[in-house]
Amino acid sequence: MSLVLEDQNIKARAWETQAWEAQSRDRQHKKAPLSEMEAVSIPKHSTSALQVQVTKKKQNEDRTRLLWSNKAEYLLAQVGYSVASLNLLSFPNLWLQNGGCIFLIIYILVLFLIGVPLLFMEMASGQRLHEGSLGIWKHTSSWMNGLGYTSFMVCFIEGLVFSLVNCWSLLYLSQSFQFPVPWETCPLVKNSSGFDAECARTTPSMYFWYRKTLNASDTIEDGGLLITSVSLSLFLIWFLTGLIMINGCKSTGKALYVLVPLPYLIILCFLIRSPLLEGASFGLQYMLVFKEVSFPSPPSTLERHHSCLFLGPPFLTIHYLPLCPLPWMHLLFTLGLGLGIIASFATYMPSSNNCLADAFVVALVDLGTSLLATPVIFSVMGFWATVIAHRCSEKNVEILMNLVSLGKLPPEAQPPENVLGNNAASAFTSWFDSLPHSIKKMVLSKVSDCEIQNQLFKVKEGPRFAFLLFIEAMSFIPGSAYWSILFFLMYLSLGLTSMVGIMQGIITPLQDSFSFFRKHPKLLIVNVSVLMFLCSLFFARPSGYYYFRLLSDYWIILPIVLLTTFENVTIAWVYGAKRFLAEIMILMDRPISPIYRFLLCCLCPSVLLVLSAISLIYIYVQDFIYVAWDSSTVSLPPHSKEVSREFPSWALNFIIILGVIVFLPILIYFVYCLIHRILSSSMNWSHLLHSPNPKGQLRPSKDIHKREILQEGVRGEQQRMRGETAGKTEREAGQGASLAPVEA
Repeated sequence: MSLVLEDQNIKARAWETQAWEAQSRDRQHKKAPLSEMEAVSIPKHSTSALQVQVTKKKQNEDRTRLLWSNKAEYLLAQVGYSVASLNLLSFPNLWLQNGGCIFLIIYILVLFLIGVPLLFMEMASGQRLHEGSLGIWKHTSSWMNGLGYTSFMVCFIEGLVFSLVNCWSLLYLSQSFQFPVPWETCPLVKNSSGFDAECARTTPSMYFWYRKTLNASDTIEDGGLLITSVSLSLFLIWFLTGLIMINGCKSTGKALYVLVPLPYLIILCFLIRSPLLEGASFGLQYMLVFKEVSFPSPPSTLERHHSCLFLGPPFLTIHYLPLCPLPWMHLLFTLGLGLGIIASFATYMPSSNNCLADAFVVALVDLGTSLLATPVIFSVMGFWATVIAHRCSEKNVEILMNLVSLGKLPPEAQPPENVLGNNAASAFTSWFDSLPHSIKKMVLSKVSDCEIQNQLFKVKEGPRFAFLLFIEAMSFIPGSAYWSILFFLMYLSLGLTSMVGIMQGIITPLQDSFSFFRKHPKLLIVNVSVLMFLCSLFFARPSGYYYFRLLSDYWIILPIVLLTTFENVTIAWVYGAKRFLAEIMILMDRPISPIYRFLLCCLCPSVLLVLSAISLIYIYVQDFIYVAWDSSTVSLPPHSKEVSREFPSWALNFIIILGVIVFLPILIYFVYCLIHRILSSSMNWSHLLHSPNPKGQLRPSKDIHKREILQEGVRGEQQRMRGETAGKTEREAGQGASLAPVEA
């Protein structure tokens, strides 16, 4: 019995010794100082990062690596990055357009079956090696070393694009301290009592968006000079981001205590006020709708551009979630997967941290935030649709009365006087339904559609929702300036926390790759902030908004999906999911359910591969168009100011070349490793393909057998015990020598 217990103790110590190898980069090892321990040998065929022998110099650098002051700051950073401003407003729109409650049910399933395992995988990767995106994949598999460079470049480009949204938020926030707010009414012409003619042909909110904020050109080809207000706002955004991060985790963590909770307080204020708005109940009732697949008539070009997926004849517009990539895209976007940002945050946590629990916390908070904001958005959408329908009905009545007075319509087409009341939309609809068919047909040719439901489904996601629809709805509420300040303060806070994450995803890999940047972190942050500001000025031109739409609508989707797919396949199949989970389980000293091996090996790769294919189809079948501002249009109705234009051919070539450049490192490193493998081993192709388990071979890697781990662990444990025995003998000898004079 004693022999069995002794054997179990030896095996346990062997597993602990093996765990040290993965923790050798962590300065907070609890068993023994790093300088007193020896590296345990690993089988030569292993592709693990544990093969790398840690030098004393590297050990000292890891000891000085700053960690988060506490776990709360770390979770605030992860939550602040995932709950982005655009994602928060996109969720209710996806709910409305993609099945209602069906979308919510399937989204929750996807979140916990796909999102949580991938989130855990990225957290564990950074926490295990304490390196950013460039170092993680270099040590995980030399074949996929290019993944780190690709994710780094995509993160850089997303930072440029996302900074523009924060720039607009800052501009609107600065203009919200006026009464009335400038997007509530059209501006007056100088030295005249009349309104601006261009604004009179459209709505005040749309005029302020395109003319005052964007100063948008008519086409993407019209570049123009830099817009001063946008350039200054971009400078302030990057200045604030750099200021928050100037002292590393210490300053970032303290700023997050303010930036992350603030939006939740503002959402609670809107949650109290929004249900009291007129028409809010109309919007809220759509939260409980279960919508199935629809087969509508052929959509227009502009409608097709915003629909979920258009597949030509028989004009099938798919709104059902499993077939539509947009909700799945939202999951990847909202969790921030694939860019190395989550892993970068995790590198500043001890290796023993329970990252699986953290993944659940981040996913639950993200879902809870979306559910908290959804009633607010639906209430505002219902209020906006009600007001717009009311004004549309009033305008239709005015048009019909003028046409009847001019004799262009019969007297039966004149609406009664009681139509213009408090509920003009429903009164006008009731009167219109009572008309004879012949008169109804004549009236339809002269007026606009004012159905409230149709107005509601005109709502689109993205920046246009925040900067056009939402602020227009706020302008109808008493105290619009106050609510506008709150809304854009919330929007800016959400944007800054996401910018902190993007900057962390850029800075951490650079610090881990270059010792100079580790020694001068403030200089690195300043230089990166300046570089990002200068590059983002490309979007500060009159055509900058169209480039923003080009990248956000047609480019950024595919790289994120492909990156997440490559990362999942590399961890689960090249490195080995069982091996990966075993190492994390040892580090955390907690069991991990075997279900995660199935999720990482089978379910997640399958879903991501299908999603990649659907994304390619989605990008291919939709029209390559953008919504532009046409300043030359003078015809009615006024909403014709927004026109649909086709992107030029060079724009398509631009995004293709950009995609090739971004993914080129993956191909280069793969070819390099293949050539290096052939030359170094002097193998022919047959030997290469049939070797038992060559180092780094791109196939499902064999798991490290428990017997091998125990054997290597026993050897390391024996060496450590011999070292401790020798040290104890030396100390006893020294104590005896020091006591000898006293005894004499």
